[in-house]
Amino acid sequence: MILDGKKEEDLIKCQTIIKHGGIIVYPTDTVYGLGCDPYNKKSVEKIFRIKNRIIKKALPILTFDIRHVEKIMFLGESGRKLAHSFWPGPLTIIGTLKDLNIPQLITAGQQTVGMRIPANIETLNLLKFCNFVVGTSANVSNESSCIYASEVMKSPLVGYDAIVIGDDEKPKHPFSFKGSTIVDISTPNLKIVREGVIKSETIYEILHQYK
Repeated sequence: MILDGKKEEDLIKCQTIIKHGGIIVYPTDTVYGLGCDPYNKKSVEKIFRIKNRIIKKALPILTFDIRHVEKIMFLGESGRKLAHSFWPGPLTIIGTLKDLNIPQLITAGQQTVGMRIPANIETLNLLKFCNFVVGTSANVSNESSCIYASEVMKSPLVGYDAIVIGDDEKPKHPFSFKGSTIVDISTPNLKIVREGVIKSETIYEILHQYK
């Protein structure tokens, strides 16, 4: 099923798919994402099968509001500084898990979870209907990520229930070609897990400014 991310009725259809355990493909501010209800263990298992993803690799969660983030994980002082500086945007923050109803498949059995608020209007509008969605890239593991819906539909990725089309006609921002930067704030010493769109030095500069 192909849905228009600019139409509210299509976003409601997408919400219904997610609510009933379905899998969706949707645009973000970086690459197209593959998602489901993070609280639905069977749906999360399906994400791993569709992507042929290693079970030991955790999955991030997207939402639209910092208050929702803090329902699932502890942000703490450093996390809030980074969140207010870079969200909505291409930064995934890993923090200590608060909501123990999140399946261990999401966290790879760890006591941490990664979360992000994306800077994409279609996805933010969708998240206002469903609150949370798994936020992994819409590609088979070890295949290239997709920045256009047409790339997803031509790729080996199969098994999802709907694809939400974003504004693919607009020229892509340069950071669309990279994934989000991932930082781990779950320990006293912040760790850059992956440098993506946002440079490591920018992260440290922001934290230094707040001291």
